[in-house]
Amino acid sequence: MTTFKDWMPQGVIPAVLLPFKPDFSIDEAAYRGHLRDVAAVAGITALTVNGHSSEVHACTLAEQREVLRISLEEAGDRLPVIAGIYADGSLEAARIARVAEQDGASALLVFPPQGMSMGGQLRPEMALAHFSTIAAATDLPLICFNYSLVGGLGYPHDTLLRLVDSVPSIRAIKDWSGDPMTHERNIRALQGLPRPVTVLTTHSAWLMSSLVLGCNGLLSGAGSVIADLQVALFEAVRADDLARARSINDRIYPLAQAFYAPPFLDMHNRMKEVLALLGRLPPAVVRPPLVKLPAAEIERLKQAIAAAGLDRAAPDWTTPAAIAAE
Repeated sequence: MTTFKDWMPQGVIPAVLLPFKPDFSIDEAAYRGHLRDVAAVAGITALTVNGHSSEVHACTLAEQREVLRISLEEAGDRLPVIAGIYADGSLEAARIARVAEQDGASALLVFPPQGMSMGGQLRPEMALAHFSTIAAATDLPLICFNYSLVGGLGYPHDTLLRLVDSVPSIRAIKDWSGDPMTHERNIRALQGLPRPVTVLTTHSAWLMSSLVLGCNGLLSGAGSVIADLQVALFEAVRADDLARARSINDRIYPLAQAFYAPPFLDMHNRMKEVLALLGRLPPAVVRPPLVKLPAAEIERLKQAIAAAGLDRAAPDWTTPAAIAAE
């Protein structure tokens, strides 16, 4: 069972990567080192595992349980660990959720079922059935992963309001709506409810712009690489310190441009490569159908590392002198 009962999702939550060996098996030693690196960042509030960043789509349920077990061993006594629930069927999602609670997760990140891409937005009762089925199987807080409406898997604003009203265990949404107007509407409505629901942005390609709209947290795969910069930016925005926020964002910008360039699906592939280039992970391996990045793109990642200053010590963001020096 979890050490962090009734934890409220908020703050800076990195979604960690999952290293693989050349034979595509999980590299447990490298993963443990990665967990220790990320968990040691002052100011983060939780870790997320079994998400997009750890290639959950390519992992068996047994592997997902192993990932959660290792994660809890390395960090579960200090930080809440959020487990992804990735399944097309609601009954299977509920089974995964029940097991994750038994294994010690503190909250669950619920992905939308892929079958809803074929018109599910016109059937809000499907979303309600999915979350109700999962909520009946676990007492853990749920985080609703809200995709862009363009891809067919996002939940319309009114559906989100109906979900959080009908399923009280939904404590947060991971908002990837992709549209600033929709994003702000979600933030204002959900965080303004009598029972507030936290909006965790995952708009990491435009993180500063998203945070200034008032999100009470962020959940991001880029946190596997730059959790310290994300914490600094989040705190600067919360303090209404625009100069400090812009200075930090200037360091994040080249990495965001590199991570989220087309094709978008390679974002976590690129994050692995950056950590390998920095000597914090072994050579990057991804599971098919993902493939190794071409040499020219790896060279661009090296340039982004230099532009962001990841190869030098981070400044003390609390001092004006450090900000000016940047």
